[in-house]
Amino acid sequence: MDTLPPTTVPQEPAGSGCHGGRETMLAAAKAAGKSEVMDKLAADYPRGPHDQPQSMCPAFGSLRVGLRMRRVQTILSGSACCVYGLTFTSHFYGARRSVGYVPFNSETLVTGKLFEDIRDAVHASAKPEECDAIVVINLCVPTASGVPLELLPKQIDGVRVIGIDVPGFGVPTHAEAKDVLAGAMLRYARTEAEMGPVARPRDMVDGDRTIALVGELFPADPMGIGALLGPMGLKLAPATPAREWRDLYGALGSVAVAAVHPFYTASIREFRAAGRPIVGSGPVGVEGTAAWMDAIAKAAEVPAAALDAAKARLLPAIKAAMAAAPIKARITVSGYEGSELLVARLLSEAGAEVPYVGTACPRTEWSDADREWLEARGTHVQYRASLEQDVHAMLDAKPDLALGTTPLVQKAKELGIPALYFTNMVSARPLFGPMGAGSMAGIVAAQTKGRERFARMVSFFEGVGTPDRAGYGFAGKPEEPAGFRDRQRKLRAAKAKAEEAVGN
Repeated sequence: MDTLPPTTVPQEPAGSGCHGGRETMLAAAKAAGKSEVMDKLAADYPRGPHDQPQSMCPAFGSLRVGLRMRRVQTILSGSACCVYGLTFTSHFYGARRSVGYVPFNSETLVTGKLFEDIRDAVHASAKPEECDAIVVINLCVPTASGVPLELLPKQIDGVRVIGIDVPGFGVPTHAEAKDVLAGAMLRYARTEAEMGPVARPRDMVDGDRTIALVGELFPADPMGIGALLGPMGLKLAPATPAREWRDLYGALGSVAVAAVHPFYTASIREFRAAGRPIVGSGPVGVEGTAAWMDAIAKAAEVPAAALDAAKARLLPAIKAAMAAAPIKARITVSGYEGSELLVARLLSEAGAEVPYVGTACPRTEWSDADREWLEARGTHVQYRASLEQDVHAMLDAKPDLALGTTPLVQKAKELGIPALYFTNMVSARPLFGPMGAGSMAGIVAAQTKGRERFARMVSFFEGVGTPDRAGYGFAGKPEEPAGFRDRQRKLRAAKAKAEEAVGN
């Protein structure tokens, strides 16, 4: 690229760099014409009581949804370092396809050339023989700079084009970013269905009355829920987030929607616009399953006799599974998946003492039943939980087992407390129906039995690996230079005094 004379080089908008900070970048986005987008994100995914829980880049959630769909191409628009991190993480989680990327610099960003480059990339990627849809995701810098994805064509040669803004300063967690794309896709699909005939979903049978699940569930869970629905004369519709475009029509064609993960605000809005009733919570344990079946039967207008027969057939099996695998332990639960309250509820009904459950996701009406049930049993429920809150709760509760995020698990093991990573070790297990009822007991028992071993390990390694004494040198434990701390203290004091003088 030819270099422009210094006097004519366009200047990047203030605060549009990654280092600008949330408030500065938010102001820049609104000044650049993104007020409506940012206000909508703020309404759908409210913050508080903390500014933003610790999580991976939120855009990973939207990227993950696109990459898990057949015949969908995803293109990222953002800083190269962000794109590298997102693509690395996506392949770490098993993506087997390429991610498109439109690079930019200060010149193309502020002159509008970046938007033109994105449009060209979309046209080049719109191959109907290869894909049904193209998703373009604006990351922080393009969003703050007002790159107008809404001006992209809605379709090219039959290939749908969906542009979304998923800035880290506007979407609190990657879990909620899944909903940003899922909701946008549902809105597009709903509009298509309202305009005329659409592609038939796979395995659709005329006359089936189906329930659509909302939430990124692991493979065993839909099967468990399907087993509960069958005796009521219901079947499962394709889940949201979907695996292919035509699944969206199948989900929208359901008779009711189960918001198993309760934070999918945009998706629920589209289902409501399609006239579908929404049911919160999920079928965990005996009480939870009975209450959920009652709510589903009401929403889907299942006859009372069919509901009673289904409960008489299924609830005893769940009760027996829980009786055969009781849990006698004190457990704290925290995570960012959105199913934390359901897991805590299952553990509590199985006999565990659960003093604390924290989730990075926000409070919505669809989790109220679980929150009320847990609070009635003495559990503190913390929405938008920070790592510091989760750690403090763990230290205060002194649990036999801590379920949580990677840094919480690390802290727990440093203290000799058995701990498990919620996402890989808990969310990957069955949660619903008879399978879910007995799934947690074994792992809880195995981990809590190891507490004495953890205590021996903590004692053995005491003093090793701490911040200023990390590891052993050839001559023994590393020692800090003489007078080091005192010199650093004086330097900090002098710097503070100089800054105060400048301020005055």
